[in-house]
Amino acid sequence: MSLLVRTAPARAEAWRLAFAKAAPGLDVRIWPECGDPADITALLTWQPPPDLLALYPNLQVVFSEGAGVDQFLALGLPDTMPLVRIVDPALTDMMVEYGVWATLDLHRQMPAYRRAQAAHRWKGLPPCLAADRRVGVLGLGVLGRALLHRLHLFGFPCAGWSRSPHALDGVTCFAGRDALAPFLARTDILICLLPLTDDTRFLLSAPAFAALPRGAALVNCGRGGHVHEDDLLAALADGQLSHAILDVAGQEPLPESHPFWTHPGITLTPHIASDTVPASAARQIVENLDRLRRGECPSGLVDRGRGY
Repeated sequence: MSLLVRTAPARAEAWRLAFAKAAPGLDVRIWPECGDPADITALLTWQPPPDLLALYPNLQVVFSEGAGVDQFLALGLPDTMPLVRIVDPALTDMMVEYGVWATLDLHRQMPAYRRAQAAHRWKGLPPCLAADRRVGVLGLGVLGRALLHRLHLFGFPCAGWSRSPHALDGVTCFAGRDALAPFLARTDILICLLPLTDDTRFLLSAPAFAALPRGAALVNCGRGGHVHEDDLLAALADGQLSHAILDVAGQEPLPESHPFWTHPGITLTPHIASDTVPASAARQIVENLDRLRRGECPSGLVDRGRGY
């Protein structure tokens, strides 16, 4: 089996070293030096080429370089070809760190204090206890569950929403479209960790913003396609939303003229909330290759029907 790694040049050496340690005998090739394309049976990438199947005619499995897979779903991969996403503790830990930071930043009103600093204004704001700040997470997969567990320890009233029912200690769980509005109505800080599917595209738009309590805040670590950008700007302008922390955007990188860059109600980070660490993730990929050789189901296998 030959594994081709198609990644950013800055990450290529890290992947090469990680696989050399995790599986010294594995035939790993780093794009564009892939040798005979017909040799390639496994591919690891984040941005797949549109002619993937034509380029690698003997491909048997595709690994996403991250937790997201929406960029693969339009490629027409055969149902018999596994599509596998990264499920790695290091990736989860980073997302939890980012979610905790964003929640505490909003809870302690740091956006307002940064604006006050820029204006040379020294004035405190009325405090709010964690017990009085309700946090809600969209998406109860591995990342959402881990983040809610940590936020619950701070004393925030926590809730989660997903398509299917869940039960989590210390978390009020909502499931299904009919439960979305009640979930939003009790949420002061909304964190999106959903996969991007046809059902979730533009979920964060005017109706969802209107269902939140006035002055609520948004954190989006899912995909840029979850947010209707014009509706977000309108909600910020009229005070329905107080602030938005965005780690993802509909177009990445954002064009220089995009209003998000300079908007006082938006904090931007360049899709860094969580990133795959090759030294850790390579072990999962090698284990999954072994599972596939034995005819077993790999961990992180994507359900093409659900889109995640």
